Amino acid sequence: MIFDFIQAALPWVAMGLLLAVFFARNASKKKDDKRDNYATEGMCLGMCFGVAIGSSFGNNTGIGISLGMLIGLAIGTCFKKEGDDTDEDEQ
Repeated sequence: MIFDFIQAALPWVAMGLLLAVFFARNASKKKDDKRDNYATEGMCLGMCFGVAIGSSFGNNTGIGISLGMLIGLAIGTCFKKEGDDTDEDEQ
């Protein structure tokens, strides 16, 4: 009985955490900061891997999608994109 509740509530909890991290990251982002991170790419890849893993271990695609997006966002924000530091206005 508790396992059924956890299985039903886990995607909603993971999506809530995903939205909280996503909005907190966007709120603290400066407009002058041109360097970005791989959060969007991490969410996309995490969703793909989450569906593959969730469907291979049973029919848990909803849990796989939500956990994959959450883990992909967390990993993607750890890596900064490298860009040239030259300012376009100075040229």
